[in-house]
Amino acid sequence: MSGGTARVYTPSLSATEQLRGLEEVAESTIERVRVRIAALRADSRARSNAGDSNRGVIVKKLFAYGGIGASVILIAFGIGATWVGVSGRDQVRSNLKLEQITGTPDMTPSAIKAEAAKAGLTNVSLPSCSVANKAVNTGARAHCFANYMRIHALEATGGQVYAQLGQYLDKNGKATSDKALAAKDPKTGQLVSNPTRNVWITETALSTALNQAFFAEQVSYFGIVTGIALLLTGVGFLVLTIGVLLPAAAEEKKKE
Repeated sequence: MSGGTARVYTPSLSATEQLRGLEEVAESTIERVRVRIAALRADSRARSNAGDSNRGVIVKKLFAYGGIGASVILIAFGIGATWVGVSGRDQVRSNLKLEQITGTPDMTPSAIKAEAAKAGLTNVSLPSCSVANKAVNTGARAHCFANYMRIHALEATGGQVYAQLGQYLDKNGKATSDKALAAKDPKTGQLVSNPTRNVWITETALSTALNQAFFAEQVSYFGIVTGIALLLTGVGFLVLTIGVLLPAAAEEKKKE
């Protein structure tokens, strides 16, 4: 201080310019960094979008090819199930034909009803089908024939079933299950068996075989229906895959 006047220090012009130059350099550098970061972010987003697009195409192709594979498998199983069903039905009918079974004239609802009444049968379910004078060569006819066989067996046993029939015959020719009362064959010394009971056993064996033929034919029909359903389902999936999924994957590929 001199003469009461304060002197203010002012930086030299060269120092100020240097400071401003440094500030400009710093701002320029920061701006370049910002631009670079923005460019990197944009490039990352572009790469991410491209990757998502590629993944989408791959997934659609996998679905398409998987659909084709599943369709082929369904079609193959459908054809196989149908063939097995048809083959099984033909086998049942061929075996029945070999036995050369023909329905007797009384195997009609009206005729069997009259016979059942004559035999005194009550509370018996009578068949409603008819195989009179017909060859038993299908499962349905075999089942019908078996029903008539049961009525014939009941007529022979007087309405008694297996559990009600005596195992042997006594000296008076009456059924009994008591071995002490059973008559003996004078030639063999064996107890005399009840022939009526044997009739029921034979009828049961034959009717069971016929009913099994009927059941086997029904199972074959189920196999045929199942096979056709699988076949149609496989064809439907194949059409859907070829008509929708494959074009969608191709369209997505073009967008790239």
